[in-house]
Amino acid sequence: MICDRTAPPVLELDDVSVSYGGRPAVQHASLDVAAGELMALVGPSGCGKSSLLAAVNRMADMIPGCRVSGDIRIDGVSVTGQGVSLPLLRRRVGMVFQQPNPFPLSIADNLHFPLREHGIGQREVREPMVERALRDVGLWGEVAGRLDQSALTLSGGQQQRLCVARAIVLAPEVLLLDEPCSALDPIATASVERLILDLKGRYTMLMVTHNLAQARRLADSVAVCWMENGCGCVVESGQTEHMFTTPGHPVTRAYCQGLAG
Repeated sequence: MICDRTAPPVLELDDVSVSYGGRPAVQHASLDVAAGELMALVGPSGCGKSSLLAAVNRMADMIPGCRVSGDIRIDGVSVTGQGVSLPLLRRRVGMVFQQPNPFPLSIADNLHFPLREHGIGQREVREPMVERALRDVGLWGEVAGRLDQSALTLSGGQQQRLCVARAIVLAPEVLLLDEPCSALDPIATASVERLILDLKGRYTMLMVTHNLAQARRLADSVAVCWMENGCGCVVESGQTEHMFTTPGHPVTRAYCQGLAG
């Protein structure tokens, strides 16, 4: 599947602002991500990239004093209202964090656990789903003979791929990636990047990265976040090559050409 920019976007952020304890962190951010597209959020530290990511699946709700305004839509339906089922939302929107964070359980149970939590109780139903997710992230051949061993015995790169498998085992529509390679060595980074490329087109993905070269290698589109008047914002978004070669905003031009940030 190739992303279709002519179809309605799967993920839309419309005038989204995030504040902590009344202090604004991001203001008036808007962007949209097409079906099957990978959009990279780039920009210097502290400009609100991770805050925007946490707002999408309502992880920000768990932070005391955090307030999100504006509208976030998936398939055209708002997910910011009071009546939204958060368990259902988090089934539709998977998330992978900066540090690999497998549960202190067996390799297999890292995937059985979310399936059970979302009501898939029969083990004979879960087991092929677990195998499929491990195959999708390239782990099955490496761990099939030791599924009962602790996930914490895996290498850092394997742990991160297991976390991706845990995020996709429920077949989400959207996958959020928050600096998924920044805690990994170059070999593990290359492995996770290959995985992300393999998943492109199957999931609509929004990825935070500080690595501009990585964004250019992996992303279909890029949104540049910046600090203006002490607050984060999205200054420009567009197709990746356009953003790196002929951007319209001077901040994008300076940042993507290494002159600022």
